[in-house]
Amino acid sequence: MTTIDDYLAGFDGDPGYLDWAGFGPISPTVRAEVFADADLLGSGRASSNALVSERFDEARDLVAELIGIDPALVTLQPSATHGLQHALYGLAGTVMASSAEVPAITVTLERAARFSGDALQARWISPADSFVTPDAVAEALDDDVRALVVSHVDFRTGYRADLAALREVIGSDRLLIVDAVQSFGIVDDDLSIADVVVGNGYGWLRSARGTGFASFSPLARERIEPVLSGFVGVEGGMPLDDIPAPAASARAYAVNHPDQLAVARLAVGLRDVRDVGPAIIEKRISERVDRILEIVDRHGIPVQTPRDEHRRAGIVTLTPHAPGALAAVLTNAGVVATPRGNSIRLSAHAGTSDETLRMLDEGIRTFISMNA
Repeated sequence: MTTIDDYLAGFDGDPGYLDWAGFGPISPTVRAEVFADADLLGSGRASSNALVSERFDEARDLVAELIGIDPALVTLQPSATHGLQHALYGLAGTVMASSAEVPAITVTLERAARFSGDALQARWISPADSFVTPDAVAEALDDDVRALVVSHVDFRTGYRADLAALREVIGSDRLLIVDAVQSFGIVDDDLSIADVVVGNGYGWLRSARGTGFASFSPLARERIEPVLSGFVGVEGGMPLDDIPAPAASARAYAVNHPDQLAVARLAVGLRDVRDVGPAIIEKRISERVDRILEIVDRHGIPVQTPRDEHRRAGIVTLTPHAPGALAAVLTNAGVVATPRGNSIRLSAHAGTSDETLRMLDEGIRTFISMNA
């Protein structure tokens, strides 16, 4: 798979799907290859098991390539939250985060702070519109802050954080911890400037759950104690008759061997993205988002997501006057979205079809006519 047309041909689901930020239906290439790997694991042959096990290095190398770092800095995890747990439970000092962050961040940080006693403190900020801007961070920054944890793309609003500017504000001696669940593989930003990057393949990578990963820079490995390190987090294979120290590399942040078929799914999803290129995928998604914005603007539906293409990704969050009613109408029209409180989150991928956008347009038109 090398062209955008090949990639788009792999979106074979029913029209109307606008919930890629919630779950990405598994791609045909992932389905085909994981079925083949499952057959190999069913043979009982050592050679077959070894072939599937090679997916571990493949997935790790692809994550590293897409971030732009050494593969030794990457670990595979059951989920992005597992990666955040490794990062936050092992920290000391004050960690800054928005109180409106994704629960994977807020709950994990709060639990880690309580677990640590006085070693770790959470500093919550409440920036305007929940946008973690450089100014909002600078206003709350002091010498006590040792790390900032932030979503690259906010799961509620679709706001895309300016990672380069945030790095400049906090400096090189503080850790920048980035949740890239809503951006990895579809946003062409420089993630290598972050000390910790966590992600998952269940959404935009179309690889289903169990496909998490995390990277830890040398500074992160130095600052973050591998509290949750397991027996595979050491050098030299399984430790017998000895309890060695955690590995000096990112390998230290591993508990056990990952699910082989989950790793296979992740590897294929990453390979598809790598072969096309995140920049090309991002451009196509931006075109789909532009179409969504044109539709909702034409119908007068307020939008919470930034208009600047550099401050958004694939999420468009609507704030209509009757969100429950609009959500019901969209559902009846065959549009799959995420209603949440006073908002409705739409999320378009590169393969979102014109028919899907037509269904959205018709659904909103029906809602407007019902409330005229």
